[in-house]
Amino acid sequence: MLDVIIALLPTTAAGIWFFGMPAVWTIAVCVSTCLAVEAMCRLAMKREGTIGDSSAVLTGLLLALNLPAGIPLWMAALGSAFAITVCKQVFGGLGKNPFNPALAARAFLLISFTGPMTTWLKPYWWKTPDAVTTATPLASMKPMFDAAATTTATPHAGSDGIPALWDLVIGNMPGCIGEVSAVALLLGGVYLLFRKVISWHIPVSFIATVWIYSLVSGGAPAHVQVLTGGVLLGAIFMATDYVTTPATSKGKIVFGVGCGALCMLIRQFGSYPEGCSFAILIMNAFTPLISRWTQPKPFGG
Repeated sequence: MLDVIIALLPTTAAGIWFFGMPAVWTIAVCVSTCLAVEAMCRLAMKREGTIGDSSAVLTGLLLALNLPAGIPLWMAALGSAFAITVCKQVFGGLGKNPFNPALAARAFLLISFTGPMTTWLKPYWWKTPDAVTTATPLASMKPMFDAAATTTATPHAGSDGIPALWDLVIGNMPGCIGEVSAVALLLGGVYLLFRKVISWHIPVSFIATVWIYSLVSGGAPAHVQVLTGGVLLGAIFMATDYVTTPATSKGKIVFGVGCGALCMLIRQFGSYPEGCSFAILIMNAFTPLISRWTQPKPFGG
C-alpha cells in the first residue's frame, strides 16, 4: 500500500501543479473521508480497526485522482463514503471486494452527477481563452471516430482541441487530477515495477491493445488515445489491483487486453468520451472466470 502511495506522489504533485488548490481540497476531502468512514464501519461491525494498513488512504487518493479538480467537495465526500461502505466493507473489508472501490465510486458519481463529473477546470498553463472550464481532449476527439469513416484525413495533435505532444506528455491539458501527466504516471509505474509491486503483463497488454485498436479504427492518432484520459492511470494503478484482477501471468494478459478493448469500444460507440473506468469494472466481474480458465494444472494433474 505504501509503495503504491509513493508511486502516486508524482502524478499527485503534477495534478496540484496544474489545477492548484481545488485539487488539494479534493484530495484532502477524499482521503480524510475514507479514513473516517473506514473507522466508523469497523466500529459499527465490531471488528478490528484497519486504518493502519493504509488501504483507506490509497482508496481516497485514487478516487481523488480520478475526479475533476472542480467537483463540489460534498460529492467527493459522498463518493469516498460509497467507496468504503458499499464497495469495500459490505463485502468484508480489504481483500474481499470484487470491484475496485475507487473506480466503482467514480462510476457511481459519474452516473449520478454527470454534469459536475464532466466539467473540467482549465489548467493554469493552458493556452486557451479566459474560460474557467473547457473540454477534455477526449471530448474533442469524440467526433473523429465518425469522421474517420468518411474521410481519409488524419487528425493531428495541436488541432481540434487536442494538445501538442509536449503538453500531452507533461500533463498541461484538462482532465482528472491524476490522469493528465503521462511522465509522472510512467515514473510511478517504473517505481512499482522496480519494487516488484506489479508486473508488466497488465499495463503492457492494456496499453498495447489501446494502441493497436487506435491504429485499426482510425480517428485520433494512437499516441493521443494512450496519453489522454485514464489509460495510463488505469493500466498502471487501477487494473493492477491484487484483489480484483487475475493472479496468473496469462490471466493478467487476458485481463489487460479485455480492458483495453472495452475502453476503446466505449470511447468509440458509448455515450461517454472515456471508457477506462467502466472497462476495468467490467473486467473485474470476469476475474474469477479468467482465473479459472488460466489456472495452470499441478504437476502430474
